[in-house]
Amino acid sequence: MSWFLAPQIQLPLPNAGGSPCQPLVPRVGLTAGKVLGKAHERNRIKRRMREALRRHVDLLPQGCDLIFHPRRILLTLEFAKLEAEIVRILHQARAEVARARVHHPAPASPAL
Repeated sequence: MSWFLAPQIQLPLPNAGGSPCQPLVPRVGLTAGKVLGKAHERNRIKRRMREALRRHVDLLPQGCDLIFHPRRILLTLEFAKLEAEIVRILHQARAEVARARVHHPAPASPAL
């Protein structure tokens, strides 16, 4: 399974006097193109991935968008193996976010 990680951009609310909006919550996207099979097969893949992600939502990296691009093998893969792969990816994504924050810390907000 391929996956992509992108930092979320936090913009100030237009009527909040420049103060930032609520803290960013992690978001997940699932792709399922026609190459994965018929609609019922793509839906099954997405349902299985959503369930695995629901069980480990606490591992999602904060302030990031995570996009999963599954392969057809997920149709026949045991759920426990799928779940283990999702957990591995979530740990790896969290490590990447932590590493990026060490090398590129967020700029300090100006004092008001």
